[in-house]
Amino acid sequence: MSHSDVVERTTVVTTPDGLRLAVEERGDRAGPTVVAVHGYPDDRHVWDGVARVLAADHHVVTYDVRGHGESEQPADRAGYDLELLATDLRAVCDAVSPDAPVHLLAHDWGAIQTWHAVTGDALTGRVASYTSISGPCLDHVALFLRRRSPRDLRSVVRQGLHSWYTLAFRSPVLPESVCRSGLLGRLLERTERIPRPSVRDGVNGLELYRRNLPRRLGRPERRRTGVPVQILAPRGDAYVTPALATSAAPFAPDLRVRYLPGGHWVVRHRPEVIARCTAEMVAGTTEPAHPAPALSRAAARGRALVASGGRPGRDVRWEGGLAVVTGAGSGIGRATALALAGRGTRVVVADLSADGAAETVGIVDRRYGSGRALAEIVDVADDDAMADLAARVAATHGVPDVVVNNAGIAVAGPFAETTAEEWRRIVDVNLWGVVHGCRHFGALMREHGEGGHLVNVASAAAYLPSRALPAYATTKAAVLMLSECLRAELAEEGIGVTALCPGFVDTPITAHTRFAGTDESTQDARRRASAAAYARRGYTPERVASRLVRAVERNLPLAPVTAEAHAGLLASRLSPGLLRAVARIDGGTR
Repeated sequence: MSHSDVVERTTVVTTPDGLRLAVEERGDRAGPTVVAVHGYPDDRHVWDGVARVLAADHHVVTYDVRGHGESEQPADRAGYDLELLATDLRAVCDAVSPDAPVHLLAHDWGAIQTWHAVTGDALTGRVASYTSISGPCLDHVALFLRRRSPRDLRSVVRQGLHSWYTLAFRSPVLPESVCRSGLLGRLLERTERIPRPSVRDGVNGLELYRRNLPRRLGRPERRRTGVPVQILAPRGDAYVTPALATSAAPFAPDLRVRYLPGGHWVVRHRPEVIARCTAEMVAGTTEPAHPAPALSRAAARGRALVASGGRPGRDVRWEGGLAVVTGAGSGIGRATALALAGRGTRVVVADLSADGAAETVGIVDRRYGSGRALAEIVDVADDDAMADLAARVAATHGVPDVVVNNAGIAVAGPFAETTAEEWRRIVDVNLWGVVHGCRHFGALMREHGEGGHLVNVASAAAYLPSRALPAYATTKAAVLMLSECLRAELAEEGIGVTALCPGFVDTPITAHTRFAGTDESTQDARRRASAAAYARRGYTPERVASRLVRAVERNLPLAPVTAEAHAGLLASRLSPGLLRAVARIDGGTR
């Protein structure tokens, strides 16, 4: 069924205490049923974008919770108790899917009430899976706020600063005045880029805070659920920090966590991503009557991350992730592939040399077991080849979490003696290779909508001019600027970009450097001399790989590696004239 063929039906469900709830159904009732519960101050239409996508192959149900949208409101504050909201949800589930368990999807206060329902008796036997967005169980919140370890205390304080509004909403008179004046609606419209909520929804929803926060936060229970749960945690949520959103881990043994770019109303701003994540959760937990593909690698990875205690934030979770490393047949690329594999990441080892790539995979297999690395032969200078590589990786293994554009070559010698062909080749590999990698894998990350990280291996030569390395330094300076521009462009997509700038590192690149304007014997002699000098320096590729991992974990924009790289960067900022003077020194390339 296409999106345009989706059938919409509006019905009414009566709650056990006699309130009439407005319910909307989309899609074929023969498909898996997804019941979506909205939060404050929304109504069921917050799900319209998500529902349109899901309804192509799911039975999607949205409804206005009591007191919101077209549903009736209770007589007093007691009518907004979580226990009553849980029975409302049960009534809707029984009405729209009487014979089969449903898949729940909920946001904000919708997620809070759904957590209460799945950790109690109201929905026993009626739920196949639950996807929660920006709304934790209030009992779990209370237990989270009681944490006192130094590591947890920082997260508790941070969440407290995000939750200031909950105190304001519980105060008398003023919150209603703010809602009725339209100030709340205008504020949300401007800051969160969402349609203005109705005054009725804004005023009635305040009772959710007043009725439930004092009761649940003051006397929390250790509420647990056996339902498979998926938490979608927006990294930019202004109200619910990822640390709080994922604090349910001890109480939901079958838990997956996925960190998404975006803010609190990610359900409005990225409906396709929410629909895909939900569909994958449904597919992984659906009964055989609804055959579906296995749970996505991203969701499965989330399960492992929670089990291993992964922290929310910019930190990259390596365990179970996927990385692509170009130029991984030797040197820094090989060391990076080994470092990532050692952290539990699956690695695509891409290189122009089939033997080099196979050797790297063999080392990974011997150290960490087979299946963690696979070889791909590619010329990064070939745009079509890189496009094919990205497509193969996505189709076979999924969208990478990290891509390291490392492949590179070196050309040394004066500008006047560097041939046009030497310029073309070094630009093709060092610059175009990075461009191709960022274009094709970056597009996958953007479309996937769950962030990622691009590492572009530049060089300290990017900011250290030298008469000895005009071609090499030019390409690396271009890589550095490309990385800075991409970082700005991709930030809102949750994709980090790091320019890694090693210095003198003992790698095989010295044995293959092209010295412009020299004959073969002179070139061989200079290669041997360069290799010996770099060997004496003694900075290994493994140390570079360690710095690369740390740079990704910290989401650094620029990562100088060696001491000379750090000193050169400082000098380029404090005394560029000195560097220009040093650049005139003949480095012995003639």
